[in-house]
Amino acid sequence: MNLAYIPSPSFSKFQIGPVTIRMYAVCILIGVCFAVWILTRRWRRVGGTFDQVLDTTLVAVPCGLVGARLYHVLTTPDMYFPPNGDPADIVKVWEGGMAIFGGIGVGALAAFLWCRHRRYPFALLADCLAPGLLVAQAIGRLGNWFNQELYGWPTTLPWGLKLNGSSDAIGSTEVCYQGAACPTGTLFHPTFLYEMIWNLIGAALIVWAGHKLADRLKAGQQFAMYMMWYGLGRSWIENVRINYSSVILGVRTNVWTAILVFIAGCILFVTLHRVGQDTASLAERLSAVTADELERQHLEEERRRNNG
Repeated sequence: MNLAYIPSPSFSKFQIGPVTIRMYAVCILIGVCFAVWILTRRWRRVGGTFDQVLDTTLVAVPCGLVGARLYHVLTTPDMYFPPNGDPADIVKVWEGGMAIFGGIGVGALAAFLWCRHRRYPFALLADCLAPGLLVAQAIGRLGNWFNQELYGWPTTLPWGLKLNGSSDAIGSTEVCYQGAACPTGTLFHPTFLYEMIWNLIGAALIVWAGHKLADRLKAGQQFAMYMMWYGLGRSWIENVRINYSSVILGVRTNVWTAILVFIAGCILFVTLHRVGQDTASLAERLSAVTADELERQHLEEERRRNNG
């Protein structure tokens, strides 16, 4: 009998009048808010404004959410398409199934295009966002805890995760390991917690490196650190999980993606070290763009007052 364990929440949603609030969505929303806050503080230091962050967020976040869902659907097609799945479940995002790889990929593409349109240095934005992304992902993983999903192998460790007897996961294929059913009361590796800790450590390391190596790092290299750190961590965390996943050459799809992200981060870091731009020069460019925007806003306000 296990005397120490991590309990699962007794609820995953609550009602406010006729509206159902799901903790999975709340965790994602809180994570986004923290990412925006961290991004704003760092962006202002290099000459930007909160309005620029807000505009970029309103473009990138919806695109990222769509990308996160599409990646999950495309990498687990049996869950959503016949003969085993139901396409109607694709829109049921409140039940879980938001893949961070798709979210970051599509969200980054949207942010890049927006930055090109507004003349913001994208490499600078990516650096400012890097630690905030890891913090947001750490908070978002709490949503998996509330949903009682994405846990790992059975374990007897004192920090094992105990699933509630009322959970739909009990008795499902997710609680089977190597073809054997797990008895009631079995504890599982809390992979959501492992990823939370890993991401928070990574955020702290990126901030530390950004301060200590400020004169040596090129713009974009802190984001490359994010890619390396998250890809490395996700590659081993994903191997601990026992939830359903597509497999390619005996390896889970997300493991392959994590490895590719890690390799891409390494290549990007080295390439930027050789040919990247200095953060200071991009900060000067951003300050000029910001000054131009503020001047245009001031002139627009004056015109409205005069016309009023």
